[in-house]
Formats: sequence, C-alpha cells, structure tokens
Amino acid sequence: MAELLMEDQAFFFNFLRMPPEMFEELLVRIGPRIQKQDTRYKKALEPGLKLVAINTISLLVPEVCQAIVEEHKEEVISCPTMPEEWHAIDEDFLKKWNVPHACGAIDGKHVAIRCPRNSGSLYHTYKGFFSVVLMALVDADYKFVWIDVGGYGSQSDAQIYNESELKDCLEDGSIGFPDPDPLPNDDRNMPYFFLGDDAFGLRTYLMKPYSHRGKTREEMITNYRISRGRRVVENAFGILAQRWQLLLTTMQQAPKQ
Repeated sequence: MAELLMEDQAFFFNFLRMPPEMFEELLVRIGPRIQKQDTRYKKALEPGLKLVAINTISLLVPEVCQAIVEEHKEEVISCPTMPEEWHAIDEDFLKKWNVPHACGAIDGKHVAIRCPRNSGSLYHTYKGFFSVVLMALVDADYKFVWIDVGGYGSQSDAQIYNESELKDCLEDGSIGFPDPDPLPNDDRNMPYFFLGDDAFGLRTYLMKPYSHRGKTREEMITNYRISRGRRVVENAFGILAQRWQLLLTTMQQAPKQ
C-alpha cells in the first residue's frame, strides 16, 4: 500500500477504485469506527488494510460498509426539512426539466436476490425473480435525497410508499413541505408535489400522468412534462447500477428478516 501510494498512483487508483486523497479522507473518517484492539494472540489489522483486505473479507466487508454508512449518511443523503430547501429542488426542476413545483421524483427499483429460506412468495416479484426494493426520492441532479431499502419484492411501489416514513412526515407536516402558491404566469394556488408513475396513487403532493385514452393536447403536454421530470429517478438508478454493478446481478446475500 505504501509503495503504491508513493510510486504508482495510477495503479493505486486501479487497485482501489479511488484516488489516494479520497482513500486518506475515508480512512481518517471511518478509521476509529473499525479499529480493533490488539490481543495476546494476534495483532489487529490496521484500518487501512481492512479497506482492501482479501483475507477474512466476508467478515470485514459488512463492518466497513456499516462504518461508511454511519459516517456519511447524514452528509450524503439528507432529506430537506425546511421550505427553502424544497424550493431549491423545485427551482432546479423548473430550470433543467421545465416542470414547475416538482420537489423530487420517486420510484422503486427491484434488486435481485436469491430466494431467502422459508420466505415463500414474500420476495417474489411479478417480474419473475426474487428481490428487495430500493425506493428513492431524487432531485433534479440525480442525487438521492431520501431512500427506503428492504421492501419485499411482492409489494407494489404504492404499498411500500404507504408504509414509509416519508408519507407520514408529509401528512403530519414535519418535513416543512412548501405551502401552495401560483405557477409561473398564473394567479391560482397550486400544491408542490413529487413526480411518480402509475403505480402511485394521485395525491395533492404526488403527481402522476393521465392514464385514460383519448387525451387532449393539454393532457398530452402535461404527461410529457411529468414523464420528462420523472425520468431523473430512473437515470439515478441506472447511474447507481453502473457504478456498483453488483446491482445488475443476483445478490447472494439474504436480507435480514
């Protein structure tokens, strides 16, 4: 590790999939969480080795991943709790995707897993495989602002959303969702909302496309705008899966029940 860091930083990046500066920052931040005490029988692995160690990898990976989550979760995925924070997302959706009053796009992604023992059809999705569901709310820049991980594959997106903390917080007003105000070039109040697909139920704070046939021109334009804004969550899932390609395969780990 020391030789790579000093003599061949390109190979260091290829080996660790991160530049030395990022590795050092990560090590400083999570090192205290994964440092163990030496014993009379063996010397504890250094935190830096745990980040890349091959031996005992099955034990170290969950520990290191949990430490990374605990250290970074509030910084990396932070759900807005004030109206001005939601307005910043709304302004980006209007500027980049021409969708006013949109405060995020929401959808669920099925992550394939092997069938857990004694789970019956609980994790079996309508697509024909076993999965857990990652539900996410994404801003206009493909950044996750809220996630819910672990929904059963047999559940619909609407079921998972209805049981989520996000729904409860929206309805009790604890996350500071903005009050309705007029759309651009209008004088009638319009609620702020999330963008969803047909799987979700229509609510004042959740907008989805018209589903009936024989749509008017105005309804077709509305559907186009909603779909254009909602695709950011699909793109975010695609970016996530390309960065962590394990999500493109069937994970062998069983979820905690």
